[in-house]
Amino acid sequence: MSSKGEAGATSAPVPQGAQGLLFGDAIAEQDESIGYRGPTACRAAGITYRQLDYWARTGLVEPSVKSAQGSGSHRLYGFRDILVLKIVKRLLDTGVSLQQIRTAVQTLRERGVNDLAGITLMSDGASVYECTSADEVIDLVQGGQGVFGIAVGRVWREVEGTLAELPTESLEDATSDVEDELAARRRARSAS
Repeated sequence: MSSKGEAGATSAPVPQGAQGLLFGDAIAEQDESIGYRGPTACRAAGITYRQLDYWARTGLVEPSVKSAQGSGSHRLYGFRDILVLKIVKRLLDTGVSLQQIRTAVQTLRERGVNDLAGITLMSDGASVYECTSADEVIDLVQGGQGVFGIAVGRVWREVEGTLAELPTESLEDATSDVEDELAARRRARSAS
């Protein structure tokens, strides 16, 4: 992922508040011990379970709260994981290559929570650029490089709203995984 860097002051000044949804909004801290099972993460990110499983197995987006520990156990995805899943989905939908997405995800992982809220990801379909100010976005678009943008702070709020209506699970609850139906059948079959 390319960083646009410091943008020159060649563009007209942006009226104060015009980019309010892109930069500078305060973001609430998320409890890192709260997790969401795979189906909940899929629903919040707008992806299929097959995509979620593939991305976890290939290391694109792995669950940070709890990894799967064999048959019958559940992965638990944290808020930040789901945020990244939703961003990956949006990048894929616009035609960005998986290789470029992997680079973008690595950069997102290295960012602190407050840094994430101030990032807008821009892409021309081939490369992904990181912009941290309205001037950088304007310079990128005027230079003909930016075709679409993803304001991470806005995606954050979308994920927050969706997850507020979905079930959560604390890490303590997850450590005492309840056997799912398939695992119970396997255990019963091997006992007989």
